[in-house]
Amino acid sequence: MLFRRSKGLVGLDIGSSAVKLVELKPLSKGDKKWKLVNLCVEPLSPEVIVDGSIMDSAMVVDAIVKLFNESKIKNNDLAIAVSGHSVIIKKITMAYMAEEELTESIRWEAESYIPFDIDDVFLDYQVLDEEDRGDGNMEVLLVAAKKEKVSEYVSVVQQTGKSPVVVDVDSFALQNALTANYDLPEQQITALINIGASVMNINIIEGDTPVFWRDISFGGNVYSDAIQKDLGVDFETAELLKRGDSVEGVSFESVASILQGVTNDLGVEIQKTFDFFKATTSADRINQIMLTGGASKILNLDTFLSERFEAPVELLNPFQGVSYNEKQFSSQFIHDMRASATIAVGLAMRRGDDK
Repeated sequence: MLFRRSKGLVGLDIGSSAVKLVELKPLSKGDKKWKLVNLCVEPLSPEVIVDGSIMDSAMVVDAIVKLFNESKIKNNDLAIAVSGHSVIIKKITMAYMAEEELTESIRWEAESYIPFDIDDVFLDYQVLDEEDRGDGNMEVLLVAAKKEKVSEYVSVVQQTGKSPVVVDVDSFALQNALTANYDLPEQQITALINIGASVMNINIIEGDTPVFWRDISFGGNVYSDAIQKDLGVDFETAELLKRGDSVEGVSFESVASILQGVTNDLGVEIQKTFDFFKATTSADRINQIMLTGGASKILNLDTFLSERFEAPVELLNPFQGVSYNEKQFSSQFIHDMRASATIAVGLAMRRGDDK
C-alpha cells in the first residue's frame, strides 16, 4: 500500500498547521516535466492535529471539502502521506531470493526490525538491488506504518467522498519532489530537511538514492510556543514574529534571542541524526542541505545550519521544474507556497508507471 502507484492522483498533504492540495499533469506522455493545474491551502488551528494525531476530524474534513469546492477538482483519487513515530523505515540486507519467496518471508524478517506488534502495522517493501550483487544478498527497503495511524488519515479522506488510493510516507514524497526538480551529483550526500509545524523529517540521500531516514517531534510550533510563553503574545502574533515580521511593541532583539535558543535545540537534534548516520555508514560529511517545510522560513535558520554543519544550505523549490500559468497563479503565490507545498507536490507526482 505504501509503495503503490496510480495514475492521475491529486496530492493531499494533511499537515499540523494546514491542508495543502496539489494537482499536476505531465506535459507529455512518459515525460517527467510537469505543469501545475491546481494549488491551494487551507489553514488549520493548532488544536486540530497535535503531534501528528487528528484530534478534530470534522475540522479536517471541512478543510478538504472546502479545498475541493474552491479548486473545482474533479479527480477523486488522492495520494496522502503519514509520518512520525508511527512510521518505521529501514534498509535491511537479506539473502537473495525470488519475488514470490520474498513476499512470504518479509513479514517474518520484519519482526526483527519493527518495534511494534507486527499485527498492528501495514508492511510494504521495495527491493533496491535489481540483480544479484554476487555476494548472495540483496538490500530491501522496509516500511511499516501503524494501522491506527493510517486508518485515522484514510478515514477523514473517505468522509469527504474521496478515495485515498495511495498512502505514502512523507520522506518518500519529499524525495520525489527533490529529485524531480534537481539533478543531484552521483556521489553527493544530501540532507533533505523538512521542518513542519510539529514534525521534522530528515532524509539523507546519496546521489538520488535514499540511505537514511528519521522523523523527529520538533517543528515550528516549538518556536511559536516559546515566543508566546516569553513575550505573552497570542498564537497569531507569535507566527508573525518567528518569520521576522515586525509587531508593534515587540523589539527585534527580544524575538531574535528566543529564536536563537530554539534553533540551537533544533541544531542539536539534527547533529544527533547526522552523527548516527556517519557512525553507521562510510560517509564522513554532509555535502549539501536542502531545507523545506513551513518552519524553514524561521529567521536566519538557513544561515545557522550552514555555519553549524559547514555545508551549503539551499531552500528547496518544488516548483523549480514545474511550469504554471501566470494568469492562474501569481509568481508571489508560488513563491509563498514553495516551503509548505513540497510534500503535496511529491504526492501529486505519483503515477502508475513509476518504479
